[in-house]
Amino acid sequence: MHRWGRRRRRGRRGRPPIPVYIGQPPPLEALIPYPMEMAPPIALEPAEVEALRLVDLEGLSQEEAGARMGVSRGTVWRLLHEARRKVAQALVEGRRIIIVR
Repeated sequence: MHRWGRRRRRGRRGRPPIPVYIGQPPPLEALIPYPMEMAPPIALEPAEVEALRLVDLEGLSQEEAGARMGVSRGTVWRLLHEARRKVAQALVEGRRIIIVR
């Protein structure tokens, strides 16, 4: 069953947003994993968490995040790519996320 996602217009002006086609609705309404679940947790490296924080939370570019972390832009891209994949997998599968130290 395919559903259309409802979007809301921000503010009063402009045209209404086009509905987004959702092929498979999320299986969860909230991410509260059970502590005794059978699936192993998803492990994030501290560098992946830092790259996510700098780029996605603080809004820095990959170049700026790389300069702040002391690595190249390509390394930041790789860290972001892997971290986003892991977070998406945890959300979709309802798995815990742990940060490996």
